[in-house]
Amino acid sequence: MADVTTLRTAAETGLSKLFEVQRLKLPGAAIAREEAFRYFEAAGLPHRRVEAFKYTDLRAALREAAPPADAPDAETARNAVKTARGFAGIEAARLTFVNGHLVAALSDLAGLPEGLEVVPFARAMAEGHPLLDHLAPVEQTRENPIYQLNAAFMADGAVIRVADGARIERALHLRFVGTGSAPFSTATRVLVVAGDDAEVTILESHEGPDGIAYQPNDVLDVVVSDRARVLHSRLNLEGDAAIALSTVSARLGAGSHIETVNVVTGAVLSRHQLYLHFAGDDATATVNGAAMIRDGQLADSTLLADHAALGGVSREQFKTVIDGDATGVFQGKIIVRQVAQKTDGKMKSDCLLLTDEGQMMNKPELEIFADDVACGHGATCGAPDDDLLFYLMARGLPRAQAESLLVQAFLGEAIEAVTHAGAREAMIAEIEAWLSRRG
Repeated sequence: MADVTTLRTAAETGLSKLFEVQRLKLPGAAIAREEAFRYFEAAGLPHRRVEAFKYTDLRAALREAAPPADAPDAETARNAVKTARGFAGIEAARLTFVNGHLVAALSDLAGLPEGLEVVPFARAMAEGHPLLDHLAPVEQTRENPIYQLNAAFMADGAVIRVADGARIERALHLRFVGTGSAPFSTATRVLVVAGDDAEVTILESHEGPDGIAYQPNDVLDVVVSDRARVLHSRLNLEGDAAIALSTVSARLGAGSHIETVNVVTGAVLSRHQLYLHFAGDDATATVNGAAMIRDGQLADSTLLADHAALGGVSREQFKTVIDGDATGVFQGKIIVRQVAQKTDGKMKSDCLLLTDEGQMMNKPELEIFADDVACGHGATCGAPDDDLLFYLMARGLPRAQAESLLVQAFLGEAIEAVTHAGAREAMIAEIEAWLSRRG
Protein backbone atom coordinates (compact mmCIF):
# COMPACT_ATOMS: atom_id res chain seq x y z
CA MET A 1 0.00 0.00 0.00
CA ALA A 2 1.11 3.54 -0.74
CA ASP A 3 2.11 5.78 2.16
CA VAL A 4 -0.60 8.19 3.29
CA THR A 5 0.54 11.74 4.01
CA THR A 6 -1.61 13.74 6.40
CA LEU A 7 -1.97 17.33 5.25
CA ARG A 8 -1.44 19.81 8.06
CA THR A 9 -3.09 23.18 8.26
CA ALA A 10 -1.19 26.44 8.62
CA ALA A 11 -2.27 26.61 12.28
CA GLU A 12 -1.01 23.08 13.03
CA THR A 13 2.31 23.81 11.33
CA GLY A 14 2.56 27.07 13.23
CA LEU A 15 1.91 25.36 16.55
CA SER A 16 4.68 22.86 15.86
CA LYS A 17 7.15 25.67 15.16
CA LEU A 18 6.07 27.58 18.26
CA PHE A 19 6.46 24.51 20.44
CA GLU A 20 10.01 23.88 19.25
CA VAL A 21 10.90 27.39 20.44
CA GLN A 22 8.78 27.58 23.59
CA ARG A 23 9.64 24.19 25.08
CA LEU A 24 13.16 25.43 25.85
CA LYS A 25 11.81 28.48 27.68
CA LEU A 26 8.94 27.05 29.70
CA PRO A 27 9.45 25.76 33.25
CA GLY A 28 8.74 22.23 34.44
CA ALA A 29 9.24 18.75 33.09
CA ALA A 30 10.21 18.89 29.42
CA ILE A 31 9.32 15.21 28.94
CA ALA A 32 5.71 15.74 30.05
CA ARG A 33 5.35 18.70 27.70
CA GLU A 34 6.84 16.70 24.86
CA GLU A 35 4.42 13.82 25.41
CA ALA A 36 1.45 16.19 25.52
CA PHE A 37 2.41 17.94 22.32
CA ARG A 38 3.20 14.72 20.46
CA TYR A 39 -0.30 13.52 21.34
CA PHE A 40 -1.76 16.76 20.00
CA GLU A 41 0.45 16.61 16.93
CA ALA A 42 -0.72 13.09 16.11
CA ALA A 43 -4.38 13.99 16.61
CA GLY A 44 -4.21 17.45 15.03
CA LEU A 45 -6.78 20.17 15.50
CA PRO A 46 -10.16 18.48 16.00
CA HIS A 47 -12.69 18.74 13.17
CA ARG A 48 -16.21 17.60 12.28
CA ARG A 49 -15.17 13.99 11.69
CA VAL A 50 -14.14 13.76 15.36
CA GLU A 51 -17.39 12.91 17.13
CA ALA A 52 -16.71 15.06 20.20
CA PHE A 53 -16.14 18.07 17.91
CA LYS A 54 -18.86 17.33 15.39
CA TYR A 55 -20.42 20.78 15.77
CA THR A 56 -17.26 22.78 16.56
CA ASP A 57 -14.72 22.53 13.76
CA LEU A 58 -11.54 23.97 15.25
CA ARG A 59 -9.45 23.00 12.25
CA ALA A 60 -11.58 25.27 10.07
CA ALA A 61 -11.95 28.05 12.66
CA LEU A 62 -8.31 28.34 13.74
CA ARG A 63 -6.54 29.65 10.65
CA GLU A 64 -3.25 30.69 12.24
CA ALA A 65 -1.41 29.92 15.46
CA ALA A 66 -1.01 33.10 17.49
CA PRO A 67 2.31 33.49 19.33
CA PRO A 68 2.31 33.07 23.12
CA ALA A 69 1.94 36.40 24.92
CA ASP A 70 4.90 37.74 26.85
CA ALA A 71 4.58 38.82 30.47
CA PRO A 72 3.32 42.44 30.51
CA ASP A 73 5.19 45.36 32.02
CA ALA A 74 3.76 46.96 35.15
CA GLU A 75 2.03 49.86 33.39
CA THR A 76 0.43 47.65 30.74
CA ALA A 77 -0.90 45.32 33.43
CA ARG A 78 -2.34 48.17 35.49
CA ASN A 79 -4.05 49.73 32.48
CA ALA A 80 -5.55 46.39 31.42
CA VAL A 81 -7.02 45.73 34.84
CA LYS A 82 -8.54 49.22 35.22
CA THR A 83 -11.41 48.37 32.90
CA ALA A 84 -11.89 44.74 34.00
CA ARG A 85 -15.51 44.24 35.06
CA GLY A 86 -15.84 40.52 35.80
CA PHE A 87 -16.86 40.11 39.48
CA ALA A 88 -15.31 43.56 40.03
CA GLY A 89 -17.61 44.66 42.84
CA ILE A 90 -17.24 41.54 44.97
CA GLU A 91 -15.15 41.39 48.12
CA ALA A 92 -12.62 38.66 47.34
CA ALA A 93 -8.96 37.73 47.44
CA ARG A 94 -7.76 38.24 43.86
CA LEU A 95 -5.17 36.54 41.70
CA THR A 96 -4.69 38.68 38.59
CA PHE A 97 -3.41 37.24 35.33
CA VAL A 98 -2.64 39.55 32.42
CA ASN A 99 -1.97 37.85 29.08
CA GLY A 100 -1.73 34.55 30.89
CA HIS A 101 0.90 35.63 33.44
CA LEU A 102 0.34 36.07 37.16
CA VAL A 103 0.92 39.71 38.18
CA ALA A 104 1.95 39.63 41.83
CA ALA A 105 1.62 43.40 42.27
CA LEU A 106 -2.07 43.21 41.34
CA SER A 107 -2.78 40.06 43.35
CA ASP A 108 -3.51 39.32 47.00
CA LEU A 109 -0.73 36.82 47.55
CA ALA A 110 -0.02 38.20 51.03
CA GLY A 111 -2.56 38.07 53.81
CA LEU A 112 -4.56 35.18 52.38
CA PRO A 113 -7.15 33.61 54.68
CA GLU A 114 -5.85 30.99 57.09
CA GLY A 115 -5.87 27.55 55.55
CA LEU A 116 -5.41 28.82 51.99
CA GLU A 117 -2.05 28.47 50.22
CA VAL A 118 -1.32 29.85 46.74
CA VAL A 119 1.85 29.16 44.77
CA PRO A 120 2.43 30.70 41.30
CA PHE A 121 2.25 27.90 38.77
CA ALA A 122 5.49 28.84 37.01
CA ARG A 123 7.35 28.60 40.32
CA ALA A 124 5.60 25.35 41.23
CA MET A 125 6.68 23.81 37.91
CA ALA A 126 10.25 25.05 38.27
CA GLU A 127 10.51 23.65 41.81
CA GLY A 128 8.57 20.42 41.17
CA HIS A 129 5.85 21.17 43.71
CA PRO A 130 4.39 17.90 45.11
CA LEU A 131 0.79 18.98 44.45
CA LEU A 132 1.52 18.88 40.72
CA ASP A 133 1.01 15.12 40.98
CA HIS A 134 -2.71 15.96 41.04
CA LEU A 135 -2.71 17.49 37.54
CA ALA A 136 -5.13 15.86 35.08
CA PRO A 137 -7.37 14.38 37.80
CA VAL A 138 -9.79 12.95 35.21
CA GLU A 139 -8.37 10.25 32.95
CA GLN A 140 -10.44 11.19 29.88
CA THR A 141 -8.67 14.55 29.57
CA ARG A 142 -5.56 12.72 28.43
CA GLU A 143 -7.32 11.96 25.15
CA ASN A 144 -8.51 15.52 24.58
CA PRO A 145 -6.40 17.56 22.13
CA ILE A 146 -7.38 20.93 23.65
CA TYR A 147 -6.34 19.79 27.11
CA GLN A 148 -3.09 18.33 25.79
CA LEU A 149 -2.34 21.54 23.89
CA ASN A 150 -2.66 23.41 27.18
CA ALA A 151 -0.38 20.85 28.87
CA ALA A 152 2.26 21.44 26.21
CA PHE A 153 2.21 25.26 26.36
CA MET A 154 1.09 26.03 29.94
CA ALA A 155 3.22 28.90 31.14
CA ASP A 156 1.65 30.20 34.35
CA GLY A 157 -1.34 29.99 36.64
CA ALA A 158 -1.60 28.96 40.28
CA VAL A 159 -1.46 25.97 42.59
CA ILE A 160 -4.05 26.41 45.32
CA ARG A 161 -4.26 24.25 48.42
CA VAL A 162 -7.10 24.38 50.93
CA ALA A 163 -6.09 22.75 54.21
CA ASP A 164 -8.08 19.89 55.72
CA GLY A 165 -11.08 21.24 57.59
CA ALA A 166 -10.57 24.83 56.45
CA ARG A 167 -13.68 26.88 55.66
CA ILE A 168 -12.55 29.78 53.47
CA GLU A 169 -15.29 32.38 53.88
CA ARG A 170 -13.71 34.95 51.55
CA ALA A 171 -14.03 34.04 47.87
CA LEU A 172 -10.92 33.63 45.74
CA HIS A 173 -11.22 35.48 42.41
CA LEU A 174 -9.12 34.28 39.47
CA ARG A 175 -9.11 37.36 37.22
CA PHE A 176 -7.84 36.77 33.66
CA VAL A 177 -7.43 39.85 31.46
CA GLY A 178 -6.03 39.99 27.94
CA THR A 179 -4.59 43.07 26.30
CA GLY A 180 -2.79 43.93 23.07
CA SER A 181 -3.17 45.20 19.54
CA ALA A 182 -2.16 42.00 17.71
CA PRO A 183 -3.22 38.34 18.04
CA PHE A 184 -1.67 36.40 20.93
CA SER A 185 -2.27 33.13 22.74
CA THR A 186 -2.28 32.11 26.39
CA ALA A 187 -2.17 28.74 28.15
CA THR A 188 -2.89 28.93 31.88
CA ARG A 189 -3.35 26.15 34.39
CA VAL A 190 -4.90 26.46 37.84
CA LEU A 191 -4.85 23.48 40.20
CA VAL A 192 -7.13 23.51 43.24
CA VAL A 193 -6.71 20.80 45.88
CA ALA A 194 -9.36 21.00 48.58
CA GLY A 195 -8.51 18.84 51.59
CA ASP A 196 -10.86 16.66 53.60
CA ASP A 197 -13.86 18.61 55.00
CA ALA A 198 -12.61 21.84 53.39
CA GLU A 199 -14.77 24.46 51.66
CA VAL A 200 -13.79 27.19 49.19
CA THR A 201 -15.49 29.51 46.69
CA ILE A 202 -13.66 30.13 43.41
CA LEU A 203 -14.71 32.98 41.11
CA GLU A 204 -13.22 33.02 37.62
CA SER A 205 -13.55 35.80 35.02
CA HIS A 206 -12.08 36.05 31.52
CA GLU A 207 -12.09 39.18 29.37
CA GLY A 208 -10.04 40.84 26.65
CA PRO A 209 -10.00 43.36 23.80
CA ASP A 210 -12.56 43.46 21.01
CA GLY A 211 -11.39 43.19 17.42
CA ILE A 212 -8.28 41.12 18.24
CA ALA A 213 -8.23 37.42 17.31
CA TYR A 214 -6.47 36.25 20.47
CA GLN A 215 -6.54 32.58 21.55
CA PRO A 216 -6.84 31.72 25.25
CA ASN A 217 -6.72 28.07 26.34
CA ASP A 218 -7.25 27.78 30.09
CA VAL A 219 -7.60 24.77 32.36
CA LEU A 220 -8.89 24.46 35.91
CA ASP A 221 -8.04 21.13 37.59
CA VAL A 222 -9.90 20.46 40.85
CA VAL A 223 -9.41 17.73 43.42
CA VAL A 224 -12.31 17.65 45.87
CA SER A 225 -11.29 15.42 48.75
CA ASP A 226 -13.65 13.51 51.04
CA ARG A 227 -16.55 15.66 52.32
CA ALA A 228 -15.04 18.82 50.81
CA ARG A 229 -17.07 21.51 48.98
CA VAL A 230 -15.87 23.57 46.02
CA LEU A 231 -18.17 26.30 44.68
CA HIS A 232 -17.07 27.63 41.28
CA SER A 233 -18.56 30.46 39.21
CA ARG A 234 -17.14 31.45 35.82
CA LEU A 235 -17.74 34.41 33.47
CA ASN A 236 -16.71 34.34 29.80
CA LEU A 237 -16.60 38.01 28.78
CA GLU A 238 -13.92 37.54 26.11
CA GLY A 239 -13.46 39.94 23.20
CA ASP A 240 -15.69 39.61 20.15
CA ALA A 241 -12.97 38.09 17.92
CA ALA A 242 -11.42 35.68 20.44
CA ILE A 243 -11.34 31.91 20.01
CA ALA A 244 -11.64 30.83 23.64
CA LEU A 245 -11.03 27.25 24.79
CA SER A 246 -11.49 26.20 28.41
CA THR A 247 -11.60 23.03 30.48
CA VAL A 248 -12.70 22.20 34.01
CA SER A 249 -11.77 18.74 35.28
CA ALA A 250 -12.74 17.58 38.75
CA ARG A 251 -12.21 14.42 40.79
CA LEU A 252 -14.74 13.96 43.59
CA GLY A 253 -14.02 12.10 46.81
CA ALA A 254 -16.52 10.41 49.11
CA GLY A 255 -19.31 12.69 50.31
CA SER A 256 -17.85 15.68 48.44
CA HIS A 257 -19.70 18.34 46.46
CA ILE A 258 -18.84 20.59 43.53
CA GLU A 259 -20.91 23.41 42.09
CA THR A 260 -19.78 24.93 38.81
CA VAL A 261 -21.68 27.50 36.75
CA ASN A 262 -20.43 29.04 33.49
CA VAL A 263 -21.95 32.17 31.91
CA VAL A 264 -20.99 32.99 28.31
CA THR A 265 -21.46 36.24 26.41
CA GLY A 266 -18.02 36.67 24.80
CA ALA A 267 -15.78 35.23 22.04
CA VAL A 268 -16.65 34.58 18.42
CA LEU A 269 -16.06 30.88 19.18
CA SER A 270 -15.96 29.36 22.65
CA ARG A 271 -15.77 25.77 23.81
CA HIS A 272 -16.12 25.01 27.51
CA GLN A 273 -15.35 21.40 28.47
CA LEU A 274 -16.29 19.84 31.80
CA TYR A 275 -14.99 16.50 33.02
CA LEU A 276 -16.29 15.12 36.31
CA HIS A 277 -15.10 11.84 37.84
CA PHE A 278 -17.08 10.52 40.80
CA ALA A 279 -14.33 8.56 42.54
CA GLY A 280 -15.87 8.35 46.03
CA ASP A 281 -19.26 7.19 47.27
CA ASP A 282 -22.15 9.65 47.73
CA ALA A 283 -20.49 12.56 45.91
CA THR A 284 -22.73 15.25 44.40
CA ALA A 285 -22.35 17.77 41.60
CA THR A 286 -24.36 20.72 40.31
CA VAL A 287 -23.28 21.80 36.83
CA ASN A 288 -25.09 24.69 35.14
CA GLY A 289 -24.46 26.94 32.18
CA ALA A 290 -26.03 30.00 30.57
CA ALA A 291 -24.99 31.27 27.14
CA MET A 292 -26.20 34.44 25.39
CA ILE A 293 -24.88 34.74 21.85
CA ARG A 294 -25.52 36.71 18.65
CA ASP A 295 -24.08 37.78 15.29
CA GLY A 296 -22.23 34.67 14.17
CA GLN A 297 -20.98 33.57 17.58
CA LEU A 298 -20.63 29.88 18.41
CA ALA A 299 -20.78 28.71 22.03
CA ASP A 300 -20.10 25.03 22.78
CA SER A 301 -20.66 23.42 26.19
CA THR A 302 -19.40 19.83 26.36
CA LEU A 303 -19.82 17.72 29.49
CA LEU A 304 -18.77 14.27 30.70
CA ALA A 305 -19.96 13.06 34.11
CA ASP A 306 -18.33 9.71 34.92
CA HIS A 307 -19.99 7.98 37.87
CA ALA A 308 -17.59 5.32 39.16
CA ALA A 309 -18.74 5.01 42.78
CA LEU A 310 -21.91 4.30 44.75
CA GLY A 311 -24.70 6.80 45.29
CA GLY A 312 -23.46 9.70 43.19
CA VAL A 313 -25.87 12.53 42.37
CA SER A 314 -25.38 14.88 39.43
CA ARG A 315 -27.60 17.67 38.15
CA GLU A 316 -26.72 19.38 34.87
CA GLN A 317 -28.74 22.21 33.40
CA PHE A 318 -27.74 24.39 30.44
CA LYS A 319 -29.63 27.37 29.03
CA THR A 320 -28.83 29.01 25.68
CA VAL A 321 -30.31 32.19 24.21
CA ILE A 322 -29.60 32.73 20.51
CA ASP A 323 -30.04 36.00 18.64
CA GLY A 324 -29.28 36.56 14.96
CA ASP A 325 -27.33 33.84 13.15
CA ALA A 326 -25.47 32.50 16.19
CA THR A 327 -25.00 28.78 16.91
CA GLY A 328 -25.30 27.03 20.24
CA VAL A 329 -23.89 23.58 21.00
CA PHE A 330 -24.53 21.27 23.93
CA GLN A 331 -22.96 17.83 24.18
CA GLY A 332 -23.47 16.01 27.44
CA LYS A 333 -22.78 12.45 28.49
CA ILE A 334 -23.44 10.69 31.78
CA ILE A 335 -21.58 7.41 32.23
CA VAL A 336 -22.65 5.07 35.04
CA ARG A 337 -20.12 2.31 35.70
CA GLN A 338 -21.21 -1.13 36.88
CA VAL A 339 -20.01 -0.40 40.42
CA ALA A 340 -21.97 2.87 40.59
CA GLN A 341 -25.28 1.52 41.87
CA LYS A 342 -27.79 4.04 43.32
CA THR A 343 -26.58 6.76 40.95
CA ASP A 344 -29.01 9.62 40.34
CA GLY A 345 -28.16 11.70 37.27
CA LYS A 346 -30.31 14.28 35.48
CA MET A 347 -29.20 16.37 32.50
CA LYS A 348 -31.11 18.97 30.49
CA SER A 349 -30.40 21.54 27.77
CA ASP A 350 -32.92 24.26 26.88
CA CYS A 351 -32.59 26.79 24.06
CA LEU A 352 -34.52 29.99 23.34
CA LEU A 353 -34.34 31.15 19.69
CA LEU A 354 -35.04 34.87 19.33
CA THR A 355 -34.76 34.81 15.52
CA ASP A 356 -35.23 32.32 12.69
CA GLU A 357 -31.56 32.50 11.63
CA GLY A 358 -30.06 30.93 14.75
CA GLN A 359 -29.47 27.23 15.34
CA MET A 360 -28.93 24.93 18.29
CA MET A 361 -27.21 21.55 18.32
CA ASN A 362 -28.15 19.26 21.23
CA LYS A 363 -26.58 15.87 21.83
CA PRO A 364 -27.37 14.43 25.29
CA GLU A 365 -26.24 10.85 25.98
CA LEU A 366 -26.45 8.20 28.68
CA GLU A 367 -24.20 5.14 29.05
CA ILE A 368 -25.47 2.98 31.90
CA PHE A 369 -23.81 -0.25 33.00
CA ALA A 370 -25.56 -0.54 36.39
CA ASP A 371 -29.12 -1.68 37.01
CA ASP A 372 -30.14 0.27 40.13
CA VAL A 373 -30.02 3.87 38.93
CA ALA A 374 -32.29 6.85 38.22
CA CYS A 375 -30.97 8.73 35.20
CA GLY A 376 -32.51 10.86 32.50
CA HIS A 377 -31.83 13.57 29.96
CA GLY A 378 -33.80 16.00 27.86
CA ALA A 379 -33.47 18.86 25.38
CA THR A 380 -35.84 21.59 24.21
CA CYS A 381 -35.58 24.37 21.65
CA GLY A 382 -38.13 27.00 20.67
CA ALA A 383 -39.14 30.63 20.29
CA PRO A 384 -40.53 32.85 23.07
CA ASP A 385 -44.09 31.92 23.99
CA ASP A 386 -46.52 34.16 22.06
CA ASP A 387 -49.17 33.91 24.77
CA LEU A 388 -46.73 35.07 27.45
CA LEU A 389 -45.53 37.91 25.23
CA PHE A 390 -49.13 38.97 24.58
CA TYR A 391 -49.90 38.84 28.31
CA LEU A 392 -47.00 41.18 29.12
CA MET A 393 -47.60 43.52 26.19
CA ALA A 394 -51.30 43.75 27.04
CA ARG A 395 -50.23 45.27 30.35
CA GLY A 396 -48.38 48.10 28.66
CA LEU A 397 -44.88 46.67 28.17
CA PRO A 398 -43.16 47.25 24.80
CA ARG A 399 -42.33 44.03 22.96
CA ALA A 400 -38.58 44.39 23.53
CA GLN A 401 -39.04 44.80 27.28
CA ALA A 402 -41.50 41.93 27.46
CA GLU A 403 -39.08 39.68 25.56
CA SER A 404 -36.25 40.71 27.90
CA LEU A 405 -38.30 39.68 30.94
CA LEU A 406 -38.93 36.27 29.40
CA VAL A 407 -35.23 35.83 28.64
CA GLN A 408 -34.25 36.74 32.20
CA ALA A 409 -36.76 34.27 33.60
CA PHE A 410 -35.54 31.58 31.20
CA LEU A 411 -31.87 32.02 32.20
CA GLY A 412 -32.64 32.58 35.86
CA GLU A 413 -33.19 28.88 36.52
CA ALA A 414 -29.52 28.18 35.75
CA ILE A 415 -28.18 31.20 37.64
CA GLU A 416 -30.19 30.42 40.77
CA ALA A 417 -27.88 27.48 41.39
CA VAL A 418 -25.03 29.87 42.31
CA THR A 419 -24.57 29.73 46.08
CA HIS A 420 -22.42 32.87 46.38
CA ALA A 421 -24.84 35.81 46.45
CA GLY A 422 -22.38 38.31 44.98
CA ALA A 423 -21.48 36.02 42.09
CA ARG A 424 -25.14 35.36 41.41
CA GLU A 425 -25.89 39.10 41.29
CA ALA A 426 -22.91 39.71 38.99
CA MET A 427 -24.14 37.06 36.58
CA ILE A 428 -27.64 38.54 36.57
CA ALA A 429 -26.07 41.94 35.82
CA GLU A 430 -24.27 40.46 32.80
CA ILE A 431 -27.56 39.05 31.52
CA GLU A 432 -29.17 42.48 31.86
CA ALA A 433 -26.19 44.14 30.14
CA TRP A 434 -26.42 41.72 27.20
CA LEU A 435 -30.12 42.40 26.84
CA SER A 436 -29.60 46.17 26.96
CA ARG A 437 -26.99 45.93 24.18
CA ARG A 438 -29.51 43.97 22.15
CA GLY A 439 -31.87 46.96 22.26
